[in-house]
Amino acid sequence: MSSKIVVIGTGFAGVWGALSAQRLIKQRDSQHRIQVMAVSPSPRLDIRVRFYEAHASTMTHELGRLFEAAGIVHVPGYVETVDTENQTIEVSSVDGKQTIAYDRLVLAAGSQLVQPAAISGLREHAFNIDSLGAASKLEARLKALASLPPSHGRDTVVVCGGGYTGIELAAELPGLLKHIRQPRIIIVERAEEIGPELGAGPKPEILKALRELGIEIKLGSAVTSVNEDGVCLASGQFLEARTVVWTAGLKATGLTQYIPGAKDGFGRLHVNQELQVSDCNNVFVAGDAACAKADDQGHASFMTCQHALPQGRTAGYNAAADLLGLPMLQYSQPLYVCCIDLGSQGAIFTSGWDMQVKYSGAVAKQSKRYINQKVLYPPTDADEALRVSDPTIPSEGRGMPFGEGR
Repeated sequence: MSSKIVVIGTGFAGVWGALSAQRLIKQRDSQHRIQVMAVSPSPRLDIRVRFYEAHASTMTHELGRLFEAAGIVHVPGYVETVDTENQTIEVSSVDGKQTIAYDRLVLAAGSQLVQPAAISGLREHAFNIDSLGAASKLEARLKALASLPPSHGRDTVVVCGGGYTGIELAAELPGLLKHIRQPRIIIVERAEEIGPELGAGPKPEILKALRELGIEIKLGSAVTSVNEDGVCLASGQFLEARTVVWTAGLKATGLTQYIPGAKDGFGRLHVNQELQVSDCNNVFVAGDAACAKADDQGHASFMTCQHALPQGRTAGYNAAADLLGLPMLQYSQPLYVCCIDLGSQGAIFTSGWDMQVKYSGAVAKQSKRYINQKVLYPPTDADEALRVSDPTIPSEGRGMPFGEGR
């Protein structure tokens, strides 16, 4: 009987994890004894980091033909539970439930938006861009605003959360609301500063861009409730808005609860340098579900595609190498770069963990477009995709001179 590597998720980490495992298996001519299987609702890669852009509903990349040509089996469905003792997962789909056994597991199921139950009306009335369906729903709402009866609330969009996602979405909204004569865009952030996770480096340019875009910012303002007419803040102020978008906070996939081992405040599993769970060595974790050591200076990986891509390649390679009896690779990513989209005001490109601005404006916008439109998509040719899934190839070897995005 052949061994099985099961990859949960077909996001950035999952796609490259499956390809990297299959590449090493093919290289060792072991397809007859090791099968790579990817489990997700559908064989597609949703380009989640682009959901703030126009035409969000098109930000997806089909994987069916690529997986088939590469020899990767895709199983449609949602993973409900993981049983590490018996090395099985339970998958539910339109056809019912099935139990799938694995010899090595790569957990790459990503993260999900935190929507606090304490904020009344949040789930019922607020939009978000956490999934393709949610982003498409917001896109449809923005397009339909002009057909609603004119009012102050109709022309106002409140973005709850002034972090990376909230900044990029707010900066894009003036372009998405050109059909509204005088749109009002407000960022509400509970912290006392914009982009609290971004450090001091890029903030002056972020604030300048938002100001020039006419975007209002309310700092130190916690949301207490949301209804169809707007947002109520802890101060008692009510912001009238027919469109409220929640962007504040992420947590790792709930599947981490089934894996024994230490977890961080985001619910991410702590992994070793081989991206294995210490208490469960046949489970590898990559992407937003992994808290991995990025360098020897104490930096841990972030919940970004920049870290998900190389982690996926390393985790997939190591899962296959472990079955093949080969040495595993250690994950390391000492270089950190960040490119923040600022809509019509360009972008900001930073380098280093302290996020020092290297360039901005139109030049940085070119980098952002290159990352969003080129770097994030796997090749359509299976041979090329397998070739560049090699975790030992430097980023430059994949045509990535600007790093791998946020």
